[in-house]
Amino acid sequence: MAKKPVKKAVAKKAAPKKPAPKKVQAAKTPVRKHKATPDGVSDRQHLIGVIQAGTGCSAAAANETLSGLIGTITSSLKKNQRVQLVGFGSFSVAKRAARKGINPRTGDAIKIKASKSVRFKAGQTLKNAV
Repeated sequence: MAKKPVKKAVAKKAAPKKPAPKKVQAAKTPVRKHKATPDGVSDRQHLIGVIQAGTGCSAAAANETLSGLIGTITSSLKKNQRVQLVGFGSFSVAKRAARKGINPRTGDAIKIKASKSVRFKAGQTLKNAV
């Protein structure tokens, strides 16, 4: 009888490994140092300049952006809604009840009407920065 050829154990080839997906790192944005408002310049004009420099838009577009932001905050506060800008702080409406007061000049009792005022509470990031 003829000997059968011995079959060598052939290891099955593993499926080719897919390379591990590379971790996508968030694009590092350069840390920008913001300058304080210089003397002789209004804060509004300074903010318009910062928006303009950061986005590359025109001064008119930056003015519209700032006006829109302030208008949105104002209209929300008129509706007694709280406006929260994470990291910066939150604006809210505080109600003051009517009360009695004293006129310091004459000493007479006066009535002080109920009123509303805007309160601002700084966020943690702003507190840490200052």
